Amino acid sequence: MSEPSPKSKTIDKTATTERSLFKKIVEFLNPGPDSKDELIESLAEAEDNDVIGAQSRAMLEGVIRMADMTAGDVMVAVSRIDLLNIDADADELMHQVIDTAHSRFPVYEGEKDNIIGILMAKDLLKLQRAPELNIRTLLRPPVFVPESKGLNDLLREFKGNRNHLAIVIDEFGRMAGLITIEDVLEEIVGEIEDEFDIDDDQGDIFGLADQTYRISGDTAIERVNETFNVTLLETDSDNQFDTIGGLVAHEMGHVPKRGEKTVLNGLSFTVLHTKGGAVKWFKVMPEHLAK
Repeated sequence: MSEPSPKSKTIDKTATTERSLFKKIVEFLNPGPDSKDELIESLAEAEDNDVIGAQSRAMLEGVIRMADMTAGDVMVAVSRIDLLNIDADADELMHQVIDTAHSRFPVYEGEKDNIIGILMAKDLLKLQRAPELNIRTLLRPPVFVPESKGLNDLLREFKGNRNHLAIVIDEFGRMAGLITIEDVLEEIVGEIEDEFDIDDDQGDIFGLADQTYRISGDTAIERVNETFNVTLLETDSDNQFDTIGGLVAHEMGHVPKRGEKTVLNGLSFTVLHTKGGAVKWFKVMPEHLAK
């Protein structure tokens, strides 16, 4: 194969120089973003120009904003955490796990700040086959992170050590909350639906095997009245609510928290799951069964 002529080399060099010069001129006339806010604005422009889609823009924005966020910004506050007491008997633990419907639970001994491990709900199944097992042997080591822990670093650690939950501690070493890998990922991809999130056409009241019911918070009060043959709210009442979640929140006088209970007209309502400050699911049963 013959070598390229000196003339062709000169042409290639000249073309490369011209491209570099052109690139510099474009960058001078349209400089890149100098800040995160400008970068986010550029993403919005890219979406407007159909360069990227709305979902891609939202995810990229999430990645950018997450760089300045810490565990304390997105953690579940300690007042909303469902904790398990290591000294509780197996039946009590099993009922609490079923009622709250989480997959992982911090376990404490003595004081609630004394977290000694993490219990996987699925590990409780081992007690069915081997009741002699000590629950302590089922615990997994807890991971502690400070409130100031950056989400980028935390996500990297979650991926590296395969832990999906960490206990967040404040500057005094006390438990401030907990954070999961789902909490971090939701800052990028938005809300992640779970087994409690169903389509509207799939129903809102479900009968369970233990003769209790699971009812979504946005179920119409009239539907609850019809199902249980009760009158939870008079039609001529001054306080009109469309959903059972709104009525329960009004009766409690505050935004319900997971695990809270109230009784309305002979029905016991237990908050199973909350999201975005609203109740997603209640566990409902006749009052006499709840005692």
